[in-house]
Amino acid sequence: DYVGSISIDPALMQRADIAENERVDVLNVDNGERLTTYAITGGPGEICLNGAAAHKAAKDDLVIICAYAWLTSEELADHAPRIVHVDAANRPVAP
Repeated sequence: DYVGSISIDPALMQRADIAENERVDVLNVDNGERLTTYAITGGPGEICLNGAAAHKAAKDDLVIICAYAWLTSEELADHAPRIVHVDAANRPVAP
């Protein structure tokens, strides 16, 4: 009966600047599913869909996690998105 969320490795959350309970979109590269949920801190190397969200992916599916920001025109001029690439064990790697 758990509503859902996505557990994310705390080091990845920090690197991507995703806050606990922040709204995120999850894009499943393997099956095309898309869902909106919230981030919670997981264990090292963990990316895990929880609750109802878990029905949108299978173990080892490749997912993209998107977080967004509202910016003014002035802020947008200096904004650079944070993109974190990971290896098969969800460890950060250079793009």
